Amino acid sequence: MAGELRIAEWPAEERPRERLYHKGAAALSDAELLAIQLGTGIRGMNVLDVAGGLLTQFGTLQELAGREVAEVAGVRGVGRAKAVRLAAAFEITRRLRSRNGNARPVLSSPEQVFARYAPLMEDLKKEVFRLALLDAQNGLLKDVVVSEGTLSASLVHPREVFKPAILESAASIILLHNHPSGDPTPSREDLRLTRQLVECSKLLDLRIHDHVIIGRERFISLAQQGAL
Repeated sequence: MAGELRIAEWPAEERPRERLYHKGAAALSDAELLAIQLGTGIRGMNVLDVAGGLLTQFGTLQELAGREVAEVAGVRGVGRAKAVRLAAAFEITRRLRSRNGNARPVLSSPEQVFARYAPLMEDLKKEVFRLALLDAQNGLLKDVVVSEGTLSASLVHPREVFKPAILESAASIILLHNHPSGDPTPSREDLRLTRQLVECSKLLDLRIHDHVIIGRERFISLAQQGAL
């Protein structure tokens, strides 16, 4: 269908919303699903053209999901409001993928940690450092984002790590961060920061179970590597 036509001028059976209603979401292309989230186009570009432009620029939905809101907003036809709407939809998807329905998930192994947090973290384009606060049975009490940006001791201060654990009366904690490159191999700074936090935790009698580094579809457990 020619891009100069507005979606409202298309035959009803070709409009993305009508197709989803009658045929189900699985029948739609990535561009059509994006178009429904975007809602409207701009002069000279219908909403499907805008959606196609996003996929042309970023390549895949997965790549688009990991981009900053401001970057997406800068694409022609998108803008702040539509970029925020997309970011909210992607975050809902991450949260649904990371939850298994249990009121208090148990994180007793790095595999369980990865299964829960990979959907939230593996496609991010900046490093995010999180804590999983656990009870005595390794049940998840709460997770906390400590910092965003390049991981370093200057950004991840022990006070910011251990204060939430003390406030929640956590029995132990798990450290997590992602590598935007997709390669979870620990850097020297990762190892140095881990050692610093482990030493501080001993003073507080608070156990650090693990530091899990999340990459694209894989992870590294510093506990399994003997680095704790």
